[in-house]
Amino acid sequence: MIRVVIVDDEPLARRGVKVCLRRAPDVSVVGEADCCEDAVEIIDRLQPELIFLDVQMPGLDGFQMLSRLKCQDPPLVIFLTAHASYALKAFDVRAIDYVMKPIDDDRFADALRLARQRLLERSAGKQLAHSAGQENPRWEPRLEVRSGGKLQWVEVSDIDWIEASGDYVTLHVGKRTHMIHCSLDSIEQRLHPTQFARIHRSSIVALERMQGFSLLPSRDAIITLKDGTELRVSRRFRHRLRLDTAHSRLP
Repeated sequence: MIRVVIVDDEPLARRGVKVCLRRAPDVSVVGEADCCEDAVEIIDRLQPELIFLDVQMPGLDGFQMLSRLKCQDPPLVIFLTAHASYALKAFDVRAIDYVMKPIDDDRFADALRLARQRLLERSAGKQLAHSAGQENPRWEPRLEVRSGGKLQWVEVSDIDWIEASGDYVTLHVGKRTHMIHCSLDSIEQRLHPTQFARIHRSSIVALERMQGFSLLPSRDAIITLKDGTELRVSRRFRHRLRLDTAHSRLP
């Protein structure tokens, strides 16, 4: 059961969220608050897995509230807002999605599906860490490639981005490319998650190479690399972009 707290100063807005959640048998609303000061205490006490959070409220706003939480395992956040201009800032604080007011049922359902996916990934990650005895995996500092029948090594730190190419993956390293006979999934498992992010079913990007980020009406996004390359970020993988870190490098 997904435990939810709703934070919004408008009673009708909180009621609207609860009505939407009644259609989700795997969700339980365990608390609600009409101001961020009360919400901090409620969330720290109840430890929900998911928060529906209004951005603009009297006193503390939603962003300030999140900075005051003391949860060891922070809940996922879906922002509720009447202003699309808050969208990018929402992802900067690692919110998984935002829903515009008035709430559209289909849009709300999409956000809830994304929350379920994130919670499953979080659970799988904890199980993997437990089975590994809490030890960090060994990320590879370089990858083996073949060129002209010769074996070469590519330093992972030199890679700009990686794309799936049929039964191969293509490493983009400056103006050079190298192909490896493997799947994108297997390459992803060999790369440090603080340095690389899966942004699409067919591409991975080096976070250090990010130069710009813009949202699209479809809720996909476009990132621009320092060399001018533009890559599409699908909404399925957008949450994997660590914008709190990567965006701090943007001009």
